[in-house]
Amino acid sequence: MVRQSDKQPSVLRSIDWWTVAIYVALLAFGWISVCGASYSYGDTDILSLDTRSGMQIIWIGTSMCLGFVILMLDSRFYDTFAYIIYAALLLLLFVTIFNPHQIKGSRSWLVLGPLRLQPAEFAKFATALALAKVMSVYGFTVHNMRHFATALAVVFVPMMFIVLQKETGSALVYLSFFLMFYREGMPGSVLFTGVAMVIYFVVGIRFEEVILMDTPTSVGKFVVLLLVQIFTAGMVYIYCKARREAWLILGYSLGITVLSLLFSEYVIPFDVVWVQIILTIILCLWLLWNGLGTRIKNYYFILLFAIGSVMFFYSADYVLNNVMEPHQRVRINVLLGLDEDLAGAGYNVHQSEIAIGSGGLEGKGFLNGTQTKLKFVPEQDTDFIFCTVGEEEGFLGSSAVLLLFLSLILRLIHLAERQPMRFGRIYGYSVVSIFLFHLFINVGMVLGLTPVIGIPLPFFSYGGSSLWGFTFLLFIFLRIDASREMSRR
Repeated sequence: MVRQSDKQPSVLRSIDWWTVAIYVALLAFGWISVCGASYSYGDTDILSLDTRSGMQIIWIGTSMCLGFVILMLDSRFYDTFAYIIYAALLLLLFVTIFNPHQIKGSRSWLVLGPLRLQPAEFAKFATALALAKVMSVYGFTVHNMRHFATALAVVFVPMMFIVLQKETGSALVYLSFFLMFYREGMPGSVLFTGVAMVIYFVVGIRFEEVILMDTPTSVGKFVVLLLVQIFTAGMVYIYCKARREAWLILGYSLGITVLSLLFSEYVIPFDVVWVQIILTIILCLWLLWNGLGTRIKNYYFILLFAIGSVMFFYSADYVLNNVMEPHQRVRINVLLGLDEDLAGAGYNVHQSEIAIGSGGLEGKGFLNGTQTKLKFVPEQDTDFIFCTVGEEEGFLGSSAVLLLFLSLILRLIHLAERQPMRFGRIYGYSVVSIFLFHLFINVGMVLGLTPVIGIPLPFFSYGGSSLWGFTFLLFIFLRIDASREMSRR
């Protein structure tokens, strides 16, 4: 039994100080960036609590205090109370749906006098704890459909509540948990299916109105259906070990499609997509026949992939035009190059790209950025904070920030891999997945590479909710890691 008087010094000795150092460095860089983004010509005191940079110091200070408190709690607290913490955050998310206060069209904020909190930021660590608890139960495996469905429910319930708050960006973050599922044994085919769906959506929507050669054939539909057939052949080759059949599928699909295209081009013009649909139906019937004949379950899964791919593709256009909100639809069209709209939906990204480009190699220097000082970039101290880094610190400063984040990610992976208990490893990889998603999407949308979904850059974006939420995520894992030696006894 460890006495309380012995516990705290052991935590301070066992904590991974390299990760803490990276955390402090990111906070410092983040504060400098908030100063640059919020500074206006004529400001005389950037430390005043009337300024965003002054308030950010308060958030940083309170985050460090929270981190210390988290480290001082017994690591068994997070395991024991994981479900209670998760249930409490779910209740808070549910209550927030009926919040009368709307901020920028979203009901995701709780307004408590001068304080505004976003429960969705805290639900991330609560969901990670609940997942770690569920998946660390003896006998759990992602290959068991009932077990995997339980884990998915833990992810999708808070995600659904956040969507009802009209905060789609924060809800999408929860898809990052699939990276952790993959580490814990989820078949790679599931991740591949997700990537394939993205490809179908982008190619299908982007080139739907483009005509192939001189035929009445949509390039988008033609390419997507051809990809479905190629992907299906590849999956038969890999998962069913039917190499001869896979090459035959590929040969027949490409051969018949090319012949149909040439016939449409030089003989009688017709929509080649109809030929591809017939080929896909025949392919699905062949998969069903082989599944029944060989009793190999993988044929059924590949059949579901093929059918699901076609259904997803043909429903994507409907979802884009009839389900998504108008502003979301415009953002996607701008990203795909269907609309330019530099004065509307594309304005933020366009101005952000100008700001980053104007920084050059070494940047314009602290508080010397012109795009940010003149407030050309909306949300430049929150969602678009990275453009301030690019303008004031240049390519070198931006690279240093990205290297710091890379160091954090790699260090967290190292810590997750050395966990003696499954609970710690699962929670650790959940933290890694969330940080990776935020970093990739935030920097990507600032550079015009990903859709603008409005999520913060960890430790950089202004605000208390996101900073506290990321601190909870990180320091709970550091506390779990600090007790790893005790877990081995």
